[in-house]
Amino acid sequence: MKGYYRLMLGRKSAHAVECFADGFIGVDFGIHEDLTLHLPEEWRDFNKKYIPVYLDTHPGKTKIGAGLACGALWTVAKGIKKGDIVLCPDGAGSYRVGEVLGDYYYTAGKVLPHRRKVRWLDTLIPRADMSDTLQNSAGAIGTISNITRHQAEIERLIGRPPSQLPIVATDPTIEDPAAFAMEQHLEAFLAANWSQTELSREFSIYEEDGEPVGQQYQTDAGPIDILAISKDRKRLLVVELKRGRATDVVVGQVLRYMGYIKEQIAEEYQTVEGAIIALEDDQRLRWALATVPSISFYRYQISFKLVRA
Repeated sequence: MKGYYRLMLGRKSAHAVECFADGFIGVDFGIHEDLTLHLPEEWRDFNKKYIPVYLDTHPGKTKIGAGLACGALWTVAKGIKKGDIVLCPDGAGSYRVGEVLGDYYYTAGKVLPHRRKVRWLDTLIPRADMSDTLQNSAGAIGTISNITRHQAEIERLIGRPPSQLPIVATDPTIEDPAAFAMEQHLEAFLAANWSQTELSREFSIYEEDGEPVGQQYQTDAGPIDILAISKDRKRLLVVELKRGRATDVVVGQVLRYMGYIKEQIAEEYQTVEGAIIALEDDQRLRWALATVPSISFYRYQISFKLVRA
């Protein structure tokens, strides 16, 4: 299946003009070597080798920051396939659309030296034309984010006729995805109001260099809705948000994310926990959680009322 990605071309799109003019995308991350012969099929193998390299060249960076950098580098160099679509901010409120044409190559001494050839389409997508959910995904903190779940909307914005739109699979972890229209804003609302939640008593959304990188934390196991860390820095928390009713399927999803964080990100002294937040649960979910004490369940409530002026 074709993949869709939002990619930043340098901090604040500093290199976007050059990339658009010369037909490439790229990243840096301070790893100055040709990776052509060092791109395994599994991101785990790449991270295992290059997280120490990154930490050696970036004093003061955390293992979480190194995991983000190496994961993004592998994704751009290897994870993105030929034929995939990239949306890159132009720095002026719109996204340029490109189709990836070639494999990884390295250009020593140039900006964004870890590169892929791209055919830039004439299409320019104003951010204002995107739905709120696509805006949230495309505006996620970090160099790259996987926005494949928005493929139908992206193809519509590109301008392809409906007959060419790919089929979008439903989320098997949600039994009632149409429970309440306002729930599409759940993640953004929770992140913005984290300090008012029960979780904020012990955890903060993870930050790197003062920037909140814990929302839509990108991993090759999938995007984690929120990654948080305890006030004493000894516990990492994977938060998965579900609109409507969550089923037992989501437990496996959270365990997969927890496994990634434990294996690739957590320091030896850090433990990893999970939290599922949904409108409702069911008996199957309760049975599943009964055997996994490291995952907690929370219900959210949304209230709405009209006040006569």
